Amino acid sequence: MIRVGDVLVSKGEGGVYGERELDGYRVWDPYRSKLAALYLLGTGIELPPDMKVLYLGAANGTTVSHVADYVEVVYAVEFAPRPMQDLLEVARRRKNVMPILADASCPEQYAPLVETVDLLYQDVAQPDQAAIALKNCVFLKDGGYLILMLKTRSVDIRKEPAKVFRDTLDILMSAGLTVNESTWLAPYHQDHAAILCTK
Repeated sequence: MIRVGDVLVSKGEGGVYGERELDGYRVWDPYRSKLAALYLLGTGIELPPDMKVLYLGAANGTTVSHVADYVEVVYAVEFAPRPMQDLLEVARRRKNVMPILADASCPEQYAPLVETVDLLYQDVAQPDQAAIALKNCVFLKDGGYLILMLKTRSVDIRKEPAKVFRDTLDILMSAGLTVNESTWLAPYHQDHAAILCTK
């Protein structure tokens, strides 16, 4: 990962979401991107130039744009039409972003469009977040990585976030994934945790 001093950055065309530039690089804002928060609070993984990524919950393309600055291709799945309009603009400016309007809980909808990937990134705020991630592991190569951005309040608002977190870890490990890192994302994102697994 590229840093200027202690600031996480990426190298690509700026002006995606009003981000600052530093020494010719785009500043990757941890308040706008949970992945940036993971890199600042935890370890994360390297994003090499030959990496293929399936990104679930692409939204407006903020984090997608930074990931695309590093990797070979990002298959960006988003369900809502409004953020998809912004995502299409990101894809227009970055030829390695493949926007897909589809429901991440139904991977069969986009199976014909997606190849085997090195990283599955899941940021879909649904009660069945873990199940959605596991369904999409069909695209993930053996030895590949899953990064699940867990929004605990979306899973079950009645439960303590720590309980939702532990339950999610159990689900992922029971499915045969190896949990490498788990990091709460406060102060950047409250009640969110990043879980990094290997298939």
